[in-house]
Amino acid sequence: MILIIDCGSTKTKYIEQVTYEFIDTKMVSFFEFELSMLNEVKGVIISGAPILITEVDPDPYLDKMSWITSTTLPVFGICFGHQIIGLLHGALANRMKEDRSWQIVEVYENCPLFLRLPQELKMMEDHCEGISIPQGFQLVASSDACVNEAMEHTEKPIYGVQFHPEVSGNHGAIILENFAKICSGEFKIGEID
Repeated sequence: MILIIDCGSTKTKYIEQVTYEFIDTKMVSFFEFELSMLNEVKGVIISGAPILITEVDPDPYLDKMSWITSTTLPVFGICFGHQIIGLLHGALANRMKEDRSWQIVEVYENCPLFLRLPQELKMMEDHCEGISIPQGFQLVASSDACVNEAMEHTEKPIYGVQFHPEVSGNHGAIILENFAKICSGEFKIGEID
């Protein structure tokens, strides 16, 4: 089972709908999340949020998600979730041009999230912030609108994407399926060539 932490995005229901096709899911509100829930699951997805990380105090969010830095569970952050993962590992957040449309995302590195997908993908964006590449992560994909469209931890199964795979059609669904396969042990970090 994958735990989906709902940070308040209207798109979170689509994360659950798409992911449930591949693995059982359980959704919990960000504010109702408790560490004990991690004992029952094989991985975690952290959704987007209607929050601008550059305009609020991020510390309450970072404190609640600090377990990410020490977990061995696979973790996948989408938009706000991606930014939280980055900030926890030392990334800097920045404002950028608002982007609420489709972008061509180019994948540079072999990454289990992008298996069975072309090198260039059309993905739906919905953000006006981005993050730098945090220490211990490698940049996986970029677009003309955002440098850090996707990243992965170099040693642990922790991934983040700035775009929204849950509303990006078949290619987005494959990304969520690939994360389900990472969680179920079908794809292992370091084995992708």
